[in-house]
Amino acid sequence: MKAIVVREPGGLDVLRMEEVPDPTPGPRDVKIQVARCGVCFHEVVTRNGTLRRGVLMPLILGHEIAGTVTAVGRDVREFRPGDRVATAQRSHICGQCRFCRTGMETVCPEHKFLGDYGMNGGYAEYVLVEEDNVALVPDGVTLDAASITACAIGTELNAIREVGRVQPGDRVLVTGAGGGLGVHAIQLARLAGAFVIAVTSSPEKEALVREMGAHEVVLFERGEDFSDRVKAASGGDGVDVVIDNVGSPVFNAARRSLDQGGRLVLVGELTGDFVPLNPAQLFLKGLSLLSAKSTTRKQLQDSLQLIARGQVRAIVTETLPLTQVAAAHRRMEQGRISGRLLLDPTR
Repeated sequence: MKAIVVREPGGLDVLRMEEVPDPTPGPRDVKIQVARCGVCFHEVVTRNGTLRRGVLMPLILGHEIAGTVTAVGRDVREFRPGDRVATAQRSHICGQCRFCRTGMETVCPEHKFLGDYGMNGGYAEYVLVEEDNVALVPDGVTLDAASITACAIGTELNAIREVGRVQPGDRVLVTGAGGGLGVHAIQLARLAGAFVIAVTSSPEKEALVREMGAHEVVLFERGEDFSDRVKAASGGDGVDVVIDNVGSPVFNAARRSLDQGGRLVLVGELTGDFVPLNPAQLFLKGLSLLSAKSTTRKQLQDSLQLIARGQVRAIVTETLPLTQVAAAHRRMEQGRISGRLLLDPTR
């Protein structure tokens, strides 16, 4: 099969099209012909070497996958050839540890993140994913939408519903509001009954951010502290919850935007830079610093149902052939993409 293989960390030149052996399913594997694979900034930081934990090179990038089942292993019971499916971001979990048994499989010690661990990822014609990490795509949901559901929608559902515990009437700040995570976080926060303030450094994305349901939009210059304007938009005190899709570049401004007892939920990290933090800045205001790591299969299934019922809209802006993967990564690095960009390995 054809695949984009990364053999060492580096720039765009390390993204190389190669012919590699077709994968053969193991006992619990579902073999999927990839129809679409989303392009996430996670793959940028994996490719350039910023992310190292859990990365095993050479590798095939890509964890936002939807397609059609072509074969299954002997122990697979839930899926069969011809099924339309989407994947969680992992190819393997143990299924037996205390995390897997309590709905926290995203932190299973054995988890293998798709596109990080070896020659098994969505930038290819086929991928193997154990059935614990696969979900059926409901009728009426396109494979375009299904491909980005786990990461761009499911992770935000995790952050807003499970980790951030957003309640009706909460004031919620969404950073990186015009990006692939942010446009879905806005919709989910609105669905939870929150008053949503969105921040973005891209004026050209303001119209989409408002269309997604933001009550207030704060435009800022990169490096600027936007917290005073967020507080003003919230009524003067700050927000109850921050859903932070950016990380280090906006961390301090996001923290300063919180009201007493607020919750800061880390979802994305674009640079890998460290930030200065005095613990007193948290406990004197009773703040909670939390994180949402990827998506459980239950959250993936719930997110697919939200799309099927029309309660959330998956925002896909463009689909490129696999041969244009370098252009896709370049645009991600430049921050020029609203919503999600997809790769099509079939062309």
